Amino acid sequence: MPKAITVGSLALTKASDIFKSTTQKMNGESIVELPLEELFSPEFHPFQVKDDEAMYRLATSVKQYGVREPGLVRPRADGGYELLCGNRRKRASELAGKESMPIIIRELDDASAALVMVDSNLEQREKILPSEKAWAYKIMMEALNHNGVKGESYAYEVMVERTGESKTTIFRIIRLTDLIVALADKVDARKLAFTPAVELSYLSITEQTAVDEAMAAYEIKPSHSQAVRLKKLKEDNRLTLDDIDAILSDGKKQGKGEPTGSMRFRKYFPAGYTQKQMDKVIITLLTDWKARAAV
Repeated sequence: MPKAITVGSLALTKASDIFKSTTQKMNGESIVELPLEELFSPEFHPFQVKDDEAMYRLATSVKQYGVREPGLVRPRADGGYELLCGNRRKRASELAGKESMPIIIRELDDASAALVMVDSNLEQREKILPSEKAWAYKIMMEALNHNGVKGESYAYEVMVERTGESKTTIFRIIRLTDLIVALADKVDARKLAFTPAVELSYLSITEQTAVDEAMAAYEIKPSHSQAVRLKKLKEDNRLTLDDIDAILSDGKKQGKGEPTGSMRFRKYFPAGYTQKQMDKVIITLLTDWKARAAV
């Protein structure tokens, strides 16, 4: 039997214990067949549901054999059910032309629902993106604290037991939730390594945007040492957009230290302007100049 950890009145049972069979009662709960149209994704679900190759393989399996493991839902106040576990199975069922899928219905409060959703998805999904894991861990941490866990330290102890990861690793993974979407996407796509990404998460939105623009302009991946330098300047309240450009353009500049492309004109634009916005202004000005020069 999997070990269950008790947090207040909530027993965190392993997902494998929840989904033992699709034909028998589980922990006194019956499996019912519910219409797909009555199943709704949670308001915030950290795990992506994509129509990729893996999804089409799952849809083929569902079409041939049906959904082998039931999803888990809780009733919604405004009708239907919140699908805590089984959103990929629901999508596969839709692609397979099914109208319903097997479901376990359970009454859960918000915090308990969040824990069940995260725990079951982490255990059942074969591939989890760094950003998905980061948000899942953050949701788990917040849910544990909401359920009366004895302080953040004890919440980490519970998470270490549940995930098998060290406290330090869990903390660093959660730091990824402070990245802007553009950088988080790069971590998922392996265009930005995890270690420097953690350091960059301490930068402001404007500063992270500048990092993203420099990565595109210079076609580089920030190294760990570069990210540490940026974080150190940030901690000392001395980080400027010029510093970001200078550090990340190291070895990528032309001529006498000039950055390439529109990045060389950044100092003429307001802080927070994206490279796309700068390009648009520059092109507009050059177009106007060309028209006047031709007269």
